Amino acid sequence: MLVARSIALFVVALFEIGGAWLVWQGIREHRGWIWVGAGVIALGLYGVVATFQTDDHFGRILAAYGGIFVAGSIAWALIADGYRPDRYDLIGAAVCLAGMATIMYAPRGG
Repeated sequence: MLVARSIALFVVALFEIGGAWLVWQGIREHRGWIWVGAGVIALGLYGVVATFQTDDHFGRILAAYGGIFVAGSIAWALIADGYRPDRYDLIGAAVCLAGMATIMYAPRGG
């Protein structure tokens, strides 16, 4: 159950990608400061969501989230921007997710 909760929190933490995308849209695509503000709020929500992970080590949580961020960014680009990842993008994302799973869910004896 802890793994399922952790994964759910990582999925919710994709607010960071959405927030960064909103800031990008607001500044680079000239959509305005409301988009930037919404992005800043989403980025802040990511920081809150990460605190609900059960592991007590900030560095471990953030490092593991890096794998989620890589794969999630490619998925976001595919959905939101029509980006078509090539096989190397997909292989790299899979490697990052494997790294995330190793960091978060490897048995630790203490």
